[in-house]
Parts: sequence; C-alpha cells; structure tokens
Amino acid sequence: MAQILIVEDEERIASFVAKGLRAEGHQPTIAGDGPRGLDEAMSGRFDLMVLDIGLPGMDGFEVLDQLRSQGSRMPVIVLTARDSVTDTVTALDSGADDYMAKPFRFAELMARIRLRLRALAPPDAPAGGGDDLVVGGLRLDRRTRRISGPRGESELSAREFALAEIFLLNPGQVLTREQLLDLVWGYDFDPGSNVVDVYVGYLRKKLGAGAIATVRGVGYRLDA
Repeated sequence: MAQILIVEDEERIASFVAKGLRAEGHQPTIAGDGPRGLDEAMSGRFDLMVLDIGLPGMDGFEVLDQLRSQGSRMPVIVLTARDSVTDTVTALDSGADDYMAKPFRFAELMARIRLRLRALAPPDAPAGGGDDLVVGGLRLDRRTRRISGPRGESELSAREFALAEIFLLNPGQVLTREQLLDLVWGYDFDPGSNVVDVYVGYLRKKLGAGAIATVRGVGYRLDA
C-alpha cells in the first residue's frame, strides 16, 4: 500500500483518481491548489505524487521546480490537459518522472504508478513481489498480462487485463457497472455504454462462466 498525493483542482478528476487508487489498495490524499500541494509533498509522508499543471496559487511547473530544488526525489507523474511538446519537455526537464495528457484512462495511469513504485522497492525485495494476484484458482501475472485458471492460461488484452485486475483486487465484492466503467475506461466514457458487459463476457470465456457472477440490477462479483 502506497501513500499517493493527488494535486488536482478539478474535483471530478481528483475524485476519480482517488477512487481508483483506493480500489487498488493505496491511500490517496487530494490537494486542490499549488501551495497546499507543495506543503503536502514536502511533508515526507508520500511515496508518489500525481500532479496537474494548471493549478491555482502556484502552477505545477513551479511546484515541481521547488520540490526538486529542496531535494525531494519523490516520483512525480504529471497529469494535465496541456499536451504540447514544449510543456512535456518543460515538465520532464523540471524533474517529472512521467507525463500523461488528459483525457486519460485509469488503467494506463495505474500501470505507470506501479512502474514508479516498483522502482522504489529495495534491491533485495523478492522477485515478482506484487506482480502476481492470486484469488482461489486464478492467478494474474501483471508482468506478462496472462491469467491462469481452470481453463488454463490465457493472454489478456489491455482492457481485459485492467478489468480482471480490478476483480481480483476486490474478490467477493459487488462492483457496479459505473465503478468498472470509471476504473477501466475512464471518467469521460459514455455511461450508457454496454462495454462493461461485453468485456465481462470476454473474461468469462477465458475464466469459466461461473468465475464472475451477475448481481441483477447492480453489477458483477468475482466468485473464483
């Protein structure tokens, strides 16, 4: 479990990212402006920061510059609507570890967060620690994006992998279609889409029809 700071002034996006991080087992904290974000970042409590650029009080470039000038090496992933080459280069030159443009998909953001957190692990940490998720007879290998179960081993597409990961992180818990849509496809996806049902169908073909139960009128639950 990691302590992750989200410095973002758009409440909808900050809440979306925080909800996804909690589902992954992390502890998110939200700061809605640049000065508070910098104060929180310098507290030493956090393992990683997700940083917007267009912030009130102090923009993200200044937050990042001051953070690095004061000696902090905390990983920073910049998440912003500014996607020009100039902004990307400025962020990376200022000390950002990664850069993602909005709109974004939570599954991709989570993959980048895992990569940065894995780099913080001590060199003698067990190989593959945290890379496998095991629930009942299912094993999800996060490195190879393959899942093993009663029907053997299958390779998953990016969306299938993200959906399977959410289910295995929350076994036995009922997940609504809206939650799954937010976590896997992103906050800006059409809420009326049936894409969740389609991809649950794909997973059932690979895991067995009984692995994911339908909770009528609500959503789905992993019963592996």
